[in-house]
Amino acid sequence: MKGLIVAIQFLTRLPTPHLSVSGEEFAASMRWFPAVGLIVGSLVACGGWAGARIDPWTGALVALLLWVGITGALHLDGLGDVADAAGAAHKWAGDAARLRAVLEDPHMGSFGVCTLILQLCAKLILLHSLIALGTSHAYVAIALSAFGARIGPLVWSRWLPDLHEGLASKFRNVVRPIDLILWGLLLIVAATASPGLMLLPLFLFLWGWWLIRRLGGLSGDGHGAGIELVETALLFAALVFFQLA
Repeated sequence: MKGLIVAIQFLTRLPTPHLSVSGEEFAASMRWFPAVGLIVGSLVACGGWAGARIDPWTGALVALLLWVGITGALHLDGLGDVADAAGAAHKWAGDAARLRAVLEDPHMGSFGVCTLILQLCAKLILLHSLIALGTSHAYVAIALSAFGARIGPLVWSRWLPDLHEGLASKFRNVVRPIDLILWGLLLIVAATASPGLMLLPLFLFLWGWWLIRRLGGLSGDGHGAGIELVETALLFAALVFFQLA
């Protein structure tokens, strides 16, 4: 349970007991990321349900505000940085030093700003569309999208090379095969409630492939950006499955 508390402290702004941990314990907390996703997603879904007592758009807005507030915009920050780096990669292809400088720059560029606006708009619209369905399955899908997306860092850390020495490299080799198996089994069970989760392996692969092709490896920002984009992709997949059912 100590690892879960550390993961909550790292990924959210939720109140937790103060803990002193070693670097190894901090890195091992990655094994609990999907559990934190389930907590975040459940709170977001509950907020959406409460807001929907007024109307679906209010529910979507409440859910989005909770999503950003609970996570402290941590993953959005990564998405903005990666968007700026992708723009730099187009201009300075092959210049690894310039790419790292863009990723490490605390200032937000035009690529990042545009990407964040589009991301928040996409989430708001998808949340509204799901909430407007008015079914319990839709709220479950919202909760599980946050869970599924946080399986991503476990997979990417085992698969992708480090872009540079940083946060992502601290998580290298801490995810065990048993962790992937257990979360994978739980994902299969969760997919019975939200069939869109069946597309999660595809989304995880596409993001990893894009990172290697465009940036050359994985960073902490790559983890955060991937979580954001996979969450949105899972919301969209859930909506499509519900509409086709």
